[in-house]
Amino acid sequence: MANEWILYGVDEHDPYCLKSPQALTAYIREVGFLPLFRCGIPGFSVEERTVPYYWWSGDERRDPWEWRRLLAAKGEVAYGKFFDGKAGFISTDWLPYFANYRRDGYDFDALWDEGKATHRQKKIMDCFADGQELFSHVTRRTAGFGKDGEKNFEGTVTSLQMQLYLVIRDFRQKRNKAGLPYGWHLAVYTMPETIWGYDLLSSAYGEEPAASRERICRRLREVYPIASDEAVQKLLG
Repeated sequence: MANEWILYGVDEHDPYCLKSPQALTAYIREVGFLPLFRCGIPGFSVEERTVPYYWWSGDERRDPWEWRRLLAAKGEVAYGKFFDGKAGFISTDWLPYFANYRRDGYDFDALWDEGKATHRQKKIMDCFADGQELFSHVTRRTAGFGKDGEKNFEGTVTSLQMQLYLVIRDFRQKRNKAGLPYGWHLAVYTMPETIWGYDLLSSAYGEEPAASRERICRRLREVYPIASDEAVQKLLG
């Protein structure tokens, strides 16, 4: 059927099945990083280790779509569009290596000073200069994107997540004038340094970015030796 989304998961009784947000957090810490959906490496995703039936059920105990919100808010692992522009998790142990590799050793200010960042990226990052946590729609408006402003907000925010300059901090509801929450949970962005501190994010800066990439590739092949070179390249960039 056209546009039908088929999930590839496991049976609830499968020994590899992740059955709770706590179990997912523990697994991310064990392997180091994990895409949310299938990525071309068999078994290497939240999707392929959970029960398809529970997705988008709204049950926080069983729904992996809800778990991503819970894990992002808790801050024990990082969540964002880190893998080929698609969502996934990175443990705090591996976050410095991803930051070093993806940033090529540059903090964002240095990236801008060297002429390696776009003006659209700069306008978005200026919104977070003082450690703010902002809804996606607030970031869009504050940075000057919209009908008569800058274009490609989603693509620019994704590129900043891929470079580990931004992460998804939470998914929150808007509040009405009475202070009551309403509507869908919306993405809230911030800099990873706001959550885990500059010292952690920069702790691998002494290593060559290429060495950090090789370290990540080596870890991926350790936990998923079935991964092909092509799939690894596509996933990690």
